[in-house]
This record gives sequence, C-alpha cells and structure tokens, in this order.
Amino acid sequence: MTEIVDLDAGTLFVGGGSEGYATAQQILLKYANRHGLIAGATGTGKTVTLQTLAESFSLAGVPVFMADVKGDLAGIAKAGSADAPLNEAFQKRAAQIGITLDYQSFPVTFWDIWGERGHPVRTTLAEMGPLLLSRLMGLTDAQEGVLNIAFRVADEEGLALLDMKDLQSMLVWVGQNAKDLSLKYGNVSTASVGAIQRSLMVLENEGGSFLFGEPALELADMMRVNASGKGTINILSAERLMSSPRLYATFLLWLMSELFEQLPEVGDPDKPCIAFFFDEAHLLFDGAPPALVDKIEQVARLIRSKGVSLWFISQNPADLPESVLGQLGNRVQHALRAFTAKDQKALKLAAQNYRANPEFDIAEAIQAVGTGEAVTSLLEAKGVPGIAQRTLIRPPLAQLGPIPDEDRVSMMKASAMAAKYEKTLDRESASELLAKRAEQAAKEGEQAEAKASDADLWNIEPEHKRGRRYDPSIQIRDQAKPAARSSNRDTIASAFGKSLARQLGTKTGQALVRGVLGSLFRGK
Repeated sequence: MTEIVDLDAGTLFVGGGSEGYATAQQILLKYANRHGLIAGATGTGKTVTLQTLAESFSLAGVPVFMADVKGDLAGIAKAGSADAPLNEAFQKRAAQIGITLDYQSFPVTFWDIWGERGHPVRTTLAEMGPLLLSRLMGLTDAQEGVLNIAFRVADEEGLALLDMKDLQSMLVWVGQNAKDLSLKYGNVSTASVGAIQRSLMVLENEGGSFLFGEPALELADMMRVNASGKGTINILSAERLMSSPRLYATFLLWLMSELFEQLPEVGDPDKPCIAFFFDEAHLLFDGAPPALVDKIEQVARLIRSKGVSLWFISQNPADLPESVLGQLGNRVQHALRAFTAKDQKALKLAAQNYRANPEFDIAEAIQAVGTGEAVTSLLEAKGVPGIAQRTLIRPPLAQLGPIPDEDRVSMMKASAMAAKYEKTLDRESASELLAKRAEQAAKEGEQAEAKASDADLWNIEPEHKRGRRYDPSIQIRDQAKPAARSSNRDTIASAFGKSLARQLGTKTGQALVRGVLGSLFRGK
C-alpha cells in the first residue's frame, strides 16, 4: 500500500492511477510554492480535492488558510468514519489507488468577519490602504484620488485610520477644507467626498464596521503548528460573506498582500510556510481595474519567494487572466462541460495548458473524467511541468461536510484565539483626535466671542486703535486691506482649528458644525 504522505521524500500524495493511465501523483513540497489551480464544473469534486490538499499540507507541517463558501469544510476538524455516507465509495477509490485510509482529525481555527461562526477577523483601514478600499467601494478614479488625499494627510499628521468612524471624520474635514487642500494636492470636490461617504455607508451595512477595527489580525496566529507537527487549518466562514462578493474578494486580496509585505524572503524553501486557497477565484478579477490585476499578477509572481503556496479554485481556468494563470505550475482539472461554442473554446484553451500525453487526448479526457477524478499536471524535478495524467483524487481522511453548531462553538471556546480577538478595542485614533481639536477650536471661539462682548459692554476701544488719533484714511486702509489667506503649508491641526474657529464665531456656525460632524459635539 502507498503511504499518503512521505515526509522523507518531501512530497504530498494527491492521487493514483485511473483506468491504468497513471501511477501515483505527488506534489513535490519544494515546488508547492509555484502555486496551483483546482478547476472544474459544479459537482465534479473540487471541494473534496481542496480538503484533501489541505489535509496533506497540514500533515506536512504547513499551515493552511481557506474560505468555506458553502459551509461544508468544517468537518476537517473531526476524524472521518467508516460509517460515513460516502465511505463505501471512498474505500473503493482507495483500493483502486492502492492506499489505506488512516482516518484522523486536523487542528482547525474558525474565523468569521461577523464573529458569529468563528473568531472575529479584523484589519484597519490604514492596513487595507486606499487602493483596495477604492476597489471595495467601487469608486471612480476621481473619488479614488480624493480618498488617497485623505489617507495622505492622515499619514502626514499622525492620525491613525483604524475604523469606519475615523475615515468618516477625516472625510468631513477634507470636505470642509477642500479649497485649501486642492492648492496642495490637486482638485478635491465636495461631490466626490459625498459620494465616498455614501459608499462608506453601504459598506458599513454590508459588514464593513465588523471588518475594520482592532485588534487587527496578526499573521503569526494563522501560521501555527500544533504539538504533533500538523499545520493549523484556518477556515474563514464565508457563507454570509458571499452575499457581498466584492467584500469577500477584497478581504482575500488584502490577506494575500499582507503575506507578501510582512513575510521575509526565503527563496525556495524545502516546504511552504503557508498554503493559501482562493475559492471562487473569479470574484477576484470580476470588474477589477487593470492596475489591480497587474498588482495581483505581480504578487502571485513574487510571493513564492516568501514561501507562500497560492491555490486558485474556479469552475473554469478561463475565469483567471492569462498573466495569473501562467504563474500556476501545479494543476488539477476536474470535468468541464462543453455544450456551447463558448464552452468548447474554453475547453480547448484549458487543454492547451497541459503537457501533452500521447496515450490520450487531453480535451476529451477533461470532458470524460468522472466525479473525484481529474486531469493533473504537477511539477517534477527542476520545476518542469509533468505530463498530463488522469488521476483518481485521494479520499479525505477527515469528515466530509459540516459539523453541528454546538461542536463549532465548543472548539471556538477552547481555541487560544478566543481571548485575543473576541473583545473589540477602541483606542485613540483619527476620530478622537479630530474631536479633541474641534473642542479646542470651539473653546477658543467662545473665548474670542466673550472678549468681544466684554469690549462692547464697557465701550473699550479696540487695542489696535488705542493711542491713535482719528484719521479717516487709516480707517479706509483698514477696511480695504484684504483678509489674509491661509497658507497651503498649514498643517492639518492648524487648518482644522482655523476652519472651526471661523465657523464657531456665531451660533449658526456652531449648529452647522454639530450637524456636519454629528457625534463630535453630541451632548455639549
């Protein structure tokens, strides 16, 4: 019988012979960071392949991240059973391959943006950055430019953008000082600011208020190995998240970019430091601007030197841009249907991405493979693509399908991540700092108004006229002298103070600020 994982040889067992076409198919861990593709029509076995590969990586001591878009990956936390509904079919397939199934469970950490079916997973707006945030909100180029200015000014003044209210407060100030900012950074229209605020409101309704905040996710908490040497499998609950596909796609892109930016260069390690699976990968590229697609391609090309193994899962390879598809060295192609001319064209293109096998026609094989069977091409020595093979995918060792909610809850309570991420933090950031500056400006305005009232009450001559004889020409010159304009070199602190001081000179101004800034002056 074949061993499922041969750590001495540094390989992951994927599957075995199908109708005499193939011998055992294995991924060389050394080349697993050359990334991979799992493709196929609905119901052809992509989910089982995803779980099988995740198990193999975990057994090799490689942590895994994957999104559970259908709610049927949680079973990997519990050992498989001979009494399972599909056990008979799995046992038959294992016998064909020539392996024994050693049923076992795997270490799992559950995550959820809403914090309901997993530990809360958060990031800050500063970490997300204006490019991905613009993609998330579907902003135009002009609106993205204004958002970049807001981030730039916040960075220069040390105003941390952590959660939604920080950015909302920052945009209020940008709108109030659009004229001054335009002189230094380029055109800032209040219409663009308003459009961004509306998009933020929509994002907040979709779950943005849960995603942005602290404590932010630390990548080290996803890259753990348990005492027995198994890599932790991180499962993001994405059933609810899939109702907001742009939020789902942007979150995964952010996580990939964080891995790229934070992990050190390791060259070509003996095995990856983490395996990252992108299910429903077409969502990453639907409607994405060329600049973002270029960035994804760049990250996919360079992140392998950080020891990250990226796997894209989609129904058809054509869902991915050619520039990204060319970076995926290990491929598992389940059945594709070709009923229309467009489908047939996509099938031919998929077949062309494989190294030819003289024993069968690849395009015909992709249509003919059954459930749990695939056409595979895995990198061989020196990173050379292997000849296409018809392969029966190894059955999973853990339970296939969901687990009861009470089991999930008990696992979450026992997790070391519960104490760290369950409670939300709200430290001083842009919103609070801007509120303090607004209050200070309000006090200064009130003091100035009080002094002016006192001067009128006692008929005190203003200081600039004391000791001076009446001279009509002086009065004319004083009235004709233009008001000094604020310098575009003013810091955000001084400009913010001046802006509020001007508005707070009257009761009408005070009401205006309360209306615009809302909670900043509530209760005063």
